[in-house]
Amino acid sequence: MVTLTDVAKRANVSKMTVSRVINHPEQVTDELKELVFKAMKELDYRPNVAAKALANNRTQVIKFFILEEMDTTEPYYMNLLTGIAKELDKYHYTLQLVTKNSFDIGACDGYIITGMREEDYRWIEGAKKPVVLFGENHHGYDFVDTDNKYGTTLATQHAIQQGFTSIVFIGINVKEPFEYSREAGYINTMQQHGLVPVIHRFENRSRYSSEFIIENWNQFKPGTAFICSSDRLAIGIERSILTLGGKIPQEYGIIGNDGVFLDQIASPPLTTVKQSVIEMGVDCARMLLNKIEQQGAPQGSHFFQPELIIRESTVPVIKPE
Repeated sequence: MVTLTDVAKRANVSKMTVSRVINHPEQVTDELKELVFKAMKELDYRPNVAAKALANNRTQVIKFFILEEMDTTEPYYMNLLTGIAKELDKYHYTLQLVTKNSFDIGACDGYIITGMREEDYRWIEGAKKPVVLFGENHHGYDFVDTDNKYGTTLATQHAIQQGFTSIVFIGINVKEPFEYSREAGYINTMQQHGLVPVIHRFENRSRYSSEFIIENWNQFKPGTAFICSSDRLAIGIERSILTLGGKIPQEYGIIGNDGVFLDQIASPPLTTVKQSVIEMGVDCARMLLNKIEQQGAPQGSHFFQPELIIRESTVPVIKPE
């Protein structure tokens, strides 16, 4: 059986260095990690994760909860899961995707929870292990999220710069921090430019925003831009405008939010506020593992800055002559 000593000899480093690479890779340089991992691969060495977990009174399991209804047509959560799993894998942790009904089934070392609504927080309080939330909250929980206010500020500024004279916000009909922040970015920017905010809210389904445009088409004259709280809502707006004969972006502009897939399959492609979802998943895992190591010590909040991706729904394509 290959031992830690064998790996150390092959990599020409100390046993302590090998142990640190396996258990605390963030404390080791990339060069040392490369040497040790190469030696481990050549010798087919696999750390005894079970023994380590037993010694540390750990399960090496992290549970991930998605509390809102999932839509399998949108890979937002797959991107998030990819980031979480990528980081946990470095520390030989297993990721379990679970529901409320299986919350107490099986042991774990901590929880990452997303899709929270106000009524969920009393339930979250029942968690016996460290918790990190993916999503801004005002209940004192550690969290990772995108800077939603900044994102819609960028979107609204872009619409104004493109010369749209009427700018309407299409929001998600939930009373949650992320939505308040997105609306705040829009409202503040509109007011700074002496423009009157106009907000309409719907369930986060494209059919609702699509029906709204069809039913109220006469209200929206050329020169109108729609700042949407999700790419789903934006696609619904886009579909109806084109059906009714409107020209995008010559007459109407549309900006979405999320930027994980739907923005790219829209036609024309959507300008959108792109979130760093995979990177935020990595950060959720890193924050939770730190919290576990520090016996539940608070980790605070991490905001990621989104990026405005400009596409054909707000800027005409200049074709070469």
